[in-house]
Amino acid sequence: MGWNHWYSFRSYVRSSLWIVPFIALLLYVAAIRLVYAFGDWTPWVDVWPWGVAGTQRMLETIITMTLTFVVFTFGSLLVAIQVAGGQLTPRIIATTLLRDNAIRFTVGLFIFTLLFATGALSRLDTTVPHGASGMAGLLGFLSIAAFLYLIDYAARLLRPVSIISRVGEQGHSVIEEVYPDLAGNEGSHDDRVPFVGVPDKVIFHRANPAIVVAVNMKALVALAERTDSIIELVPRVGDFVGTGEPLFRLYGQSLPDERRLKALVALGPERTLEQDSTFAFRIIVDIGIKALSKAINDPTTAVLSIDQLQRLLCFVGGRHLLGEEIRNTSGKLRLIRRTPNWEDFVQLTFSEIRLYGAENFQIARRLRAVIEYASQVLPDERRPALLSELDLLDRMLEKIYVFPEDLILARTPDSQGLGGSGG
Repeated sequence: MGWNHWYSFRSYVRSSLWIVPFIALLLYVAAIRLVYAFGDWTPWVDVWPWGVAGTQRMLETIITMTLTFVVFTFGSLLVAIQVAGGQLTPRIIATTLLRDNAIRFTVGLFIFTLLFATGALSRLDTTVPHGASGMAGLLGFLSIAAFLYLIDYAARLLRPVSIISRVGEQGHSVIEEVYPDLAGNEGSHDDRVPFVGVPDKVIFHRANPAIVVAVNMKALVALAERTDSIIELVPRVGDFVGTGEPLFRLYGQSLPDERRLKALVALGPERTLEQDSTFAFRIIVDIGIKALSKAINDPTTAVLSIDQLQRLLCFVGGRHLLGEEIRNTSGKLRLIRRTPNWEDFVQLTFSEIRLYGAENFQIARRLRAVIEYASQVLPDERRPALLSELDLLDRMLEKIYVFPEDLILARTPDSQGLGGSGG
């Protein structure tokens, strides 16, 4: 299995709800045999001395109860996913909701309990199997507790602040992984003359159109080192690649094998957070601008989005953003790939929210607070892009607000949007 297929398989497993319940089915097959094999060694007879009739009613109750839990959970989850995707953004479905382990393992517990109680009931004879019936009773009790917990957990999870915070946390982890070095602590080659040359071979994407979701950069560099060539990855992580579009440009006499190169690029139907450092910004911005739409008109949710954008922007601004060229220890160029620069992050953070929300006092004041705070805590080379956004914000506010008092209010930085300290 190539790296790209293994990566796609791993991502599919992490975002599939049916995997954990299926594993629970396999565990049931082993557990029911172990319980009956060692049932005489268990102390259940002294704790729950049921008769055959009582055991039968208990098992039937557990089966009905867990089946109801499963139906209710999946039905409610599908409705909640559609509502949350419509009110916030559809991109949270695959990146947040379907990857939630609490939901997946709770459903797995329900399935395991349902199967175990069914298996115990089918084996019930003239004598009570105290080990199996006691285990089924314990699983039924745990299922009730898990169901009550799931209701509270899902209600908290689907709040906008929880979704935005979770995406922000995932984005923070991705930025830390993609940009491991702090600003000023890296050995950069940004001062070198950019590579310009005519490719000796161009590799095109021949399969169905897809999104570049991940790339094995280390393996690409190692492959270029072994063949003494230069590999140029044309699309950036997160880019759409159509059929027949260029995927690689190769330079050198001994070129890498085409199949090995394509095996190091994972493609998928939509962007993911694993290696895409700008996708968390994109999701949070989408939530913010949807909250600012006239149909929803929820600027406070947009302010919550800006809170997380400030966190991510200040964090990525303190990291060394990668250049396009990767060289070996001797300084020889091996890999060329596109990466977002600081201006890309700044424009993604401010431009759309400023366009849709500058007419709202909360948004105008919160954006200014982000710019002023980031200008204070980030290195000097990050300030020009921030000051450019501040100038655009001021010019937009001058066109929107007619009264001088409103303009002064909109130009006051406020970490809460409106109602906080403007100092």
